[in-house]
Amino acid sequence: MGEHHTELGKVSAPKYVRLEHERRFLVDPDSAWRLPLKPYSKQIEDRYLACGRLRLRRALDSETGRVTFKLTKKFESPSSFSQPIVGVELSLAEYQALASLPGHDLSKTRHYDELDGRVFSVDVFRGRLAGLILCETEADTVETLHAIRFPLYAGWEVTEERSFTGGSLCRADRQEIEAAMARVRGR
Repeated sequence: MGEHHTELGKVSAPKYVRLEHERRFLVDPDSAWRLPLKPYSKQIEDRYLACGRLRLRRALDSETGRVTFKLTKKFESPSSFSQPIVGVELSLAEYQALASLPGHDLSKTRHYDELDGRVFSVDVFRGRLAGLILCETEADTVETLHAIRFPLYAGWEVTEERSFTGGSLCRADRQEIEAAMARVRGR
């Protein structure tokens, strides 16, 4: 059975995927980024499998205590702002089986903010990436995405910086992240 591709805007994508339009900013840790946050969050544990572009996620919702498991694949795209993506929810047994595969781990707390009726995710990384804070949001179209006003604490856009994608962050060491943040802040 061959792969079926669909045109989603200007990006060719395999069948059954949606196009994710997303922008990402580096947050100024000295800003008042904590003030507008909602009172709930998610504790996220990601494992980027070594065998390709698959991400395994465990998310604990602070408000409900519910734990969800998900497998996601983001496909290559010529645009950093629009990527074909597909995901499926998993059972605990499926998650555990996949979690045993070789991969690279990433831990973060995802907080939420709202501005102009739009929800922003504020990811505060833990472990070796402690000190890194990213803010991101999605939109239905690229045009809408570029018209979005980000919160003031979202200081430097990193959407086109591969160093700040999950697939790169999970493999980066502390010095690489510090160098990438310094480079972006120095622009």
